[in-house]
Amino acid sequence: MAEEIAIGETPSEMPDEELLYDLADLFKVFSDTTRIKILFALMGRELCVADIAEETGTTQSAVSHQLRTLKQSHLVKFQRDGRNVLYSLADDHVYTMLNQGMSHICE
Repeated sequence: MAEEIAIGETPSEMPDEELLYDLADLFKVFSDTTRIKILFALMGRELCVADIAEETGTTQSAVSHQLRTLKQSHLVKFQRDGRNVLYSLADDHVYTMLNQGMSHICE
C-alpha cells in the first residue's frame, strides 16, 4: 500500500511501478464523459439503469456498458432490490475525486 502524501510534502520514495500503473488505469476511467455523468447522477443516491439513462440522457445499453467499467474500477457498487439492480458510488473516495476534480477545473 502506498503512503499518503500531504499537500506540499515530498514523497520519501517513488511508488512501486505496479501501483503507478493501477493509478494511471484509475484516471483513465475518468476520461469518458458518460462515465462522469453516471458518477454525478449517483452522488448521494441509488439508481437503477433506466433511471441513470434518463438522468444522463444516455441509452440503457450505453449505461450498462459504462457501469461494467465503473464496477471493475471499484467506483460504483450495486445491490439487488427484487428484480431491479440499484447502483451507488462505492465510497467517499469517489465523492472526493469528483469534487476535487471540479474544484481544480473551476479555479
